[in-house]
Amino acid sequence: MKALGLRLRIYLTILAAVILIGVVGLIVIEEYSLLDAFYFIIVTISTVGYGDIRPLTPLGKILVIIIILAGVGCFVGLVANAIEYMIDKRERAERLKKLNMIIGVLFSELGIRLLRLFGEKDPAIGEIRAALVVKDAWSEDDFKHAFGLLDKHSYAVKSQDFNLETLRDRLKKREDFMMRLLENPELLEQEAFTELMQALFHLTEELVIRERLTDLPQSDYNHLSVDINRAYRHLALVWLGYMQHLKANYPYLFSLAMRVNPFDANASPIVR
Repeated sequence: MKALGLRLRIYLTILAAVILIGVVGLIVIEEYSLLDAFYFIIVTISTVGYGDIRPLTPLGKILVIIIILAGVGCFVGLVANAIEYMIDKRERAERLKKLNMIIGVLFSELGIRLLRLFGEKDPAIGEIRAALVVKDAWSEDDFKHAFGLLDKHSYAVKSQDFNLETLRDRLKKREDFMMRLLENPELLEQEAFTELMQALFHLTEELVIRERLTDLPQSDYNHLSVDINRAYRHLALVWLGYMQHLKANYPYLFSLAMRVNPFDANASPIVR
């Protein structure tokens, strides 16, 4: 998608340069009016070629040959890439709908509980809690603002504040489930989801590999804190993106997601 967008910008830049040079050249060499020069360039580049206007001087003919060689290929490339970009964008949107449903399963099975647990131990949760209570009236600007808060938030939960054995058991219990999610290769197209899964698997491994999770040296508690905060951050950002997707595409799922919002201290599945 990024490569297609880059190619489109390159073709568009070259085409604009060819049109500008051609128009200026024809005005100077052939003494065309601005409208006639622009009309001739567009008709020539689009390969319509009415023939009602044509260059008369040798230098003008040379300029037109250059315009044809540079402009026609660029115009065809621009059109082809624009069509490919639109098709790819539509297919990507359809894939993302399906992928977000799988991400929803992750939050139903594990993510919401983890976010709620991490939020309870977050000393700075008060700085962002109110801004993350997603409402039905939220606009794109509201989501953008919330993403900015989550991105800049100081994730500073301490591993000592957790029952690490309980956290380990919870993650270990869902490890097979998370492994099955990775069997879908399309999920890995989402960079944010890939980073989230890496963070969760790494945290699970760090907790499982230790023979004990109590009376650890402070340096090890600090290390585990980094791993927990990494998972916390990725979970929060992916969760917000999922909420944005639900609001745009699935109002009934969004309704439930708002009622079980892990950042909402008054969250309740009961409709009031």
